Amino acid sequence: MLLYIIRHGEPGHDGALTELGQKQALAVGERMGKCGIDRIFSSPLLRAKQTAQPACDKLGLEMTIEEWAAEIGDGRLTTLPDGSKKSVSLLQNTLFLTGENANLPFSRAYECDFFNTSGMQEAVSFIEENGNAFLEKLGYKKEGNVYRIVKPSDEKVALFCHAAFSRAWISVLLHIPVHIMWAGFDYEHSGVTVLEFENNENGITAPTCLRYSDTSHLYAAELEPLVHIKKEM
Repeated sequence: MLLYIIRHGEPGHDGALTELGQKQALAVGERMGKCGIDRIFSSPLLRAKQTAQPACDKLGLEMTIEEWAAEIGDGRLTTLPDGSKKSVSLLQNTLFLTGENANLPFSRAYECDFFNTSGMQEAVSFIEENGNAFLEKLGYKKEGNVYRIVKPSDEKVALFCHAAFSRAWISVLLHIPVHIMWAGFDYEHSGVTVLEFENNENGITAPTCLRYSDTSHLYAAELEPLVHIKKEM
């Protein structure tokens, strides 16, 4: 199975896609059509559904809404030394790499400065639990740090979602400490991550990352990729 995790296009302040976001959605929809996606899932939020719709139209598929795939909300808020609150997504990434932070393993990631005063552990645990249930329905049951192949699949499955959600879920799927994801992995609008669940003969698999936040479809559509604006959308 190939799992495509796709961030929504550029949104406006009302949560709907901007004109550029709509063009990004058309471009990634064209790409999904060429990939031959079999099933399309989406976050319940408008910007994700609007990004998924061109792919649905191109492939003649209905999208299935996954409520658990909504963007992380207040869980991203952390307490700063002055007592104010700010999202971990808006902090300078070097803060997660200073002192002993960079050496914290997966099991101790939430001891990282600023993550330790946020609700990220609960938010990621929610995503992990529901993500495991989602993958089990697709034929792959989490057992420890690997997956038992309950029902081998050659499907290509797309989930249209959000940046913080995607980084959180990918950190779990690839066993990357969550603070390292925030320090070194950003996610572009309409960026496509592809994870492969290979159907190994021994019945056990684990996801392999083939692409991360890839925006080659924007080049194909003659749109400017890598327009990175740090904002809470």
